[in-house]
Amino acid sequence: MAKNSSNGTTTKPPPLPSPLRNSKFFQSNMRILVTGGAGFIGSHLVDRLMENEKNEVIVADNYFTGSKDNLRKWIGHPRFELIRHDVTEPLLVEVDQIYHLACPASPIFYKHNPVKTIKTNVIGTLNMLGLAKRVGARILLTSTSEVYGDPLVHPQPESYWGNVNPIGVRSCYDEGKRVAETLMFDYHRQHGIEIRIARIFNTYGPRMNIDDGRVVSNFIAQALRDEPLTVQLPGTQTRSFCYVSDMVDGLIRLMEGEHTGPINIGNPGEFTMLELAETVKELINPGIEIKKVENTPDDPRQRKPDITNAKQLLGWEPKIKLRDGLPLMEEDFRLRLGEPKRNEILLL
Repeated sequence: MAKNSSNGTTTKPPPLPSPLRNSKFFQSNMRILVTGGAGFIGSHLVDRLMENEKNEVIVADNYFTGSKDNLRKWIGHPRFELIRHDVTEPLLVEVDQIYHLACPASPIFYKHNPVKTIKTNVIGTLNMLGLAKRVGARILLTSTSEVYGDPLVHPQPESYWGNVNPIGVRSCYDEGKRVAETLMFDYHRQHGIEIRIARIFNTYGPRMNIDDGRVVSNFIAQALRDEPLTVQLPGTQTRSFCYVSDMVDGLIRLMEGEHTGPINIGNPGEFTMLELAETVKELINPGIEIKKVENTPDDPRQRKPDITNAKQLLGWEPKIKLRDGLPLMEEDFRLRLGEPKRNEILLL
């Protein structure tokens, strides 16, 4: 029997899951696939999923931006499996849920091979939807605030269609994610796939790539190396920063809930780039200078999520403030850069 989806269109009933889900005598574990699970957000999601003893987690990652080191604590665990796999190729596994995170999210990486970025977003999402259709799995896509482009509406609600340049240097990512969302809803309407779409805003925390070109990691790495903090002109452009543990909580709530989305997941606290630089300077290295540099093309002037739906539908809102999250990320960067810890510096 057809049912109504959240956008008012009728869908087929979802494909049946594995018969193990309805077993009378043996309750099998929930088998969860995380694509891009060796990456920054993906590895923190894996940590949270593995805390539940009823979950078995399979990670598929090609290590383009991810690292096996992020998952070292789980390698060899009986409920964990790690596969070196590129999602642009089909993957045949038996799972109940799919968290589809695979895609480079930093401009440095997604501009490095824009055609590959498009393939990851489009063919990769097609492959994961095909898998979800075959095994009757629920699938969550991590889309992005980049679907809003350089927004003319502030803050951005999910109903806003965006202001995106389709032929710019960032378009491989922006438009790639927009197509991925389209595919998700088309599979939902045409084949009844259970879908969830999260539009995630800027996220920061431990395990970010140190030189990935994103502003928080840039500033912290520069501060620890005694280099000037490079703020792209004009410095008044804004971003909102969500700590990774809050982000993971939002993704799990969306997957476990009854709403397809898309739903914005991010921290509505808004900072200009100059304000962020001043905060990093104050917290980490008061002696460094702030230097303005040329901006990159199509850099959005403002970005702030409207999280009304996340609050009302998921009961979610971020807990960790930027001033509390930055020191946690700083300690992780110090460890990886071989810098002494803050308390060790005070003792010197």
